[in-house]
Formats: sequence, C-alpha cells, structure tokens
Amino acid sequence: MNAQDEYHRQSPDERLSAEAGASDRRYYCLNMSTSEHKPSGPLSGVRVIELGVWIAGPAAGGIMADWGADVIKIEPPEGDPSRLFESILGGVLPSNPVFELDNRSKRSIVLDLRTDDDLATALELIAGADVFLSNIRAGALERLGLDYATLSEKFPKLIYAHISGFGREGPDADRAAFDIAAFWARSGIASLLTAPDQSPPFQRGGMGDHNTGLAAAGAVSAALFERTKSGQGQLVSTSLFREGMYTIGFDLNTKLMWGTDIGNNDRRFAPSPTANNYQLADNRRIWVIGVDVHRHWPSLCRVAGLPELIDDERFATPRVRQANAGKLISMFDAAFATMDMAAVERAGDEEPDFFWAPINSLDDLLVDPQFLASGALVEVPDEPGSVTTTTMVATPVDYSRTVVQPRMLAPELGQHSDEIRDELRQRDGA
Repeated sequence: MNAQDEYHRQSPDERLSAEAGASDRRYYCLNMSTSEHKPSGPLSGVRVIELGVWIAGPAAGGIMADWGADVIKIEPPEGDPSRLFESILGGVLPSNPVFELDNRSKRSIVLDLRTDDDLATALELIAGADVFLSNIRAGALERLGLDYATLSEKFPKLIYAHISGFGREGPDADRAAFDIAAFWARSGIASLLTAPDQSPPFQRGGMGDHNTGLAAAGAVSAALFERTKSGQGQLVSTSLFREGMYTIGFDLNTKLMWGTDIGNNDRRFAPSPTANNYQLADNRRIWVIGVDVHRHWPSLCRVAGLPELIDDERFATPRVRQANAGKLISMFDAAFATMDMAAVERAGDEEPDFFWAPINSLDDLLVDPQFLASGALVEVPDEPGSVTTTTMVATPVDYSRTVVQPRMLAPELGQHSDEIRDELRQRDGA
C-alpha cells in the first residue's frame, strides 16, 4: 500500500490523531468541524453575487463562501465551463475535484443573461447584495449593463470586484486570458524559472488563479470594512498579470531600483551552495535554505559530514565559496548521496542552524507530519447539516473566533434556482 492509499484508508479522526514517529503529539485542525465549534465565518451575513467562469473569479467567491458569505453563483444554461474539468482530466468518478474546490458552499442559479427577464433577475439579485464579483471581460459586462459605472450609479453601496487578465487599462485591458498566459508566461515567472538552455517549465493548474482569487477576496474584505465608515461602495480590481508581477516582486523591484538581474543559474553552479537542492541515497531530494551565508555555513558542513570544509581556505568566505561553487556543490552532492532522508533528519536535529526542507511529492506531502497540523484539510458536509463529509483542501486562512467551516459541496447546475427566485418574490412582497 503506498502513502496515498494509506492516507485515504484512514478516517478523518484517525488522520487528526496521527502520530509523528514515536512522539505523543496530536494534531488539531481549526478547520475541521467539531460539536464545540459552530461555523460563523467572518463574512457571515454578507451576500455576494458571483458571475464567474473557470477559476480566478470562482476562487475568490469560494474563499468568501468559506469565510461565511452567502455566495450566489449565476451560471449560464450550459454552466460554468469549469464544470468540464471532470472530463478534461479524464475522470471516471462522479466528482469534479477542481470545481468542488472553488465552488463549495455556494448556491447556483441558472440565468440566461441574453434574455431581458433573466438579466432583470440578475439585477434584482445585485440590488440585494453587498458584493458583485466577476471575472468576465469588462466589454461583455458593459454590453450587459453590468459594468461598474452603471451598477455603482444604481447601487452606491455595492462593492464591485472585478478580476481581469491584464488590468482594466491599457491596450490589452479587454483581452481574454488564462493564468498560464497572463500570470505565468507574460509576467516573467516562467522565464525566471527556466534554467539556461532549457525549455520553460509548465505551470500547475490554477496557480495564478488561486493567488489572484485570494487577493480579490482580501480586497473585498477591506472594501467592506471601509464601507462601515463611509457608507459607500467602490470598485476593487486585480488581474492575473498584476498578481504575477507581484509574485516576482523580489526580482522585479531589484531590476527597477538597481537595473540589474538576479542570477538564474543551473543548480550545479549556484552562487551560494548553502541555498541549493541535493539528491539523497533514497532518491529523495532536500532543499537547503542557508540564506545567511555566515550563520548557516558551519551547520551545513557538519550535517553533510564535511566539517573540515568549515576552515578550508578555498571556502573560508562567501566570496571564495561563490568563486569555487562548482567544486563545492560537487562535494556536497557526493556527501548527500550517501545519506537518506532519515539520516538528514537526525543530523539536522543536532544543528539548529541547518535550515532545510524535503522536496515532497504529493504522496510525501500526504504523510508529512506537518500536513494535518498546518490546517491543510477541511471536512465539507455533503449537504448543509449532513453528517457525511468529503475531505478537501482548505482555503489558507484560519480564524480563532469566527471559525471557518464550509457548509456543503459545490452545487449542481441551477440547484438553487427555485429557492433563490422564491427569496426574490418574498423580498418584493415585503
């Protein structure tokens, strides 16, 4: 049985009480539902109308739904195209992990916004909402009369959140984009992660979308707070392109202020061997994070079993270590190739200034003793109040008092259409 099979064999309670080695530590995840903690997320009472497709917009809505907001997802008759991921990924099971992650706890209503009646229904929903969220292109929203200028005039307290590919101004403001184009390729990330004479690496699905969705959810929260003082709504916007450039702000700001590039070298010639990755005897890899070239150098040498290098004149200072990086990295390669992960862990425990991390596969991650303790998982009720749950990835924020707890799995297409229309009729009757 591999690590992933063993993980899925366990019940949630067994996972939470898993032991790390022989220690008696017990892991507790704030996100897990318990009888003592009733979910009351910090956005409880906030209503969000989401007109989103694929990942970035729905991710922002999904985060706010996790945080307690009532998120009503407007979908066209054919549904959010993200529902297609089940078949795109070749799935044979009756579930869609990608769609579930970004759309749990939402309510779905089908509206064909090309028709006057359904567009009027959308406007009714927005009239009773705190937030309108969309990652539809600005031009399409304007043609529907759902642009910021129009809605802010009708609903001055509305927070209007817009996610775009490249921003709301400039020649590509209304250009279609996926995150692999705007966030990964065009922003500079792919280039910076490409080793010399190599092809750019592929981005994993949704990386830029989820970062951008988290930024949008934070922006909405700040705007809601500001509204408590001013009584006014406002436009908040972000883009995949902008998020990509912020992600590489370390490099980009250095370029802006100094006019220089930070080296992007092959690991065999990295200027600082104290910050590099090394392969072990068991075919695992570790990443050594010795960014303090003075403090971390002696510990690295001792862990690698090469204490004689500490005072070796060839490597006595950061400058000469950089000049002899190729030679030094080869020596560390040979040393670490004789050690397995357990040996590195034992040696590292004796050296508090040896900073490092395993390079985990997904199987490794699932059994990492810090995995559950970090709050990485959440039990999502299959339906509101259900005792049966589905284990999923948690959004990356916990609250000590207004506990975050998803309420249900992602809705079926149009699952709540009648319910939401009834609410509108009751509101109109009142």
